[in-house]
Amino acid sequence: MNRTLSTLWQTMRTDWRALALWGLSFAILAQVLMMIALMVRFQDVPNYVEFYDWFGNVFWIIQSTPSWGDIPPIIAEEWLIEIGFMNYDYGMGISEWSLNVIPSRMVVLFGLGALVGLCRTLARSNTCSLEERRGLTAATGVGTVLVSMTNATMSWVVCCAAPSWVVGLAMLGLGVSTSLAIQDLGPLISGSGFAVLGTLALYLSWTKSRGLRMNGVASHA
Repeated sequence: MNRTLSTLWQTMRTDWRALALWGLSFAILAQVLMMIALMVRFQDVPNYVEFYDWFGNVFWIIQSTPSWGDIPPIIAEEWLIEIGFMNYDYGMGISEWSLNVIPSRMVVLFGLGALVGLCRTLARSNTCSLEERRGLTAATGVGTVLVSMTNATMSWVVCCAAPSWVVGLAMLGLGVSTSLAIQDLGPLISGSGFAVLGTLALYLSWTKSRGLRMNGVASHA
């Protein structure tokens, strides 16, 4: 186990720039894909952008929240940017749909991208069979979908205009009441995705360390 963790740490330390790029690219690409999905689904382009004082709001939350245990979850839901479509047929207007850029979710997506990059880096250095590579690709895909799906931050007026991952399910045709009913399962599903990717990274690190050890034994022989 120590050799496995050592190999994993060495890979992360050697390729940290590439992994950071993976994380940043993934976090940005996720926002772009969500915006495209909204525009395709509703056949409209955004007509408003709202920037929020995230740092000021966080400072105010820390100052005004009496319980320290309540501070992190409140901050985690603070918005940085809102981009959406405002329908002005109803007086001052109502936001029909929007994409909400939330820093806490961006951090999660950054971690997801870095973990996917780590798995790909470890997979390249392993000599796996075709069947193994297919299995590894499938596992990576499952973990990625579970995490990215449950960290979507789209809002739709039909779903109470609350930014949530279940909005995407409702947009795809799942009943609104059913979508909202499973909303609380988001952390569990996201955690399962990270567990799949983490287990995959450990497995790839183990096979890599075993290969290095076998090569070392062979060279000494």
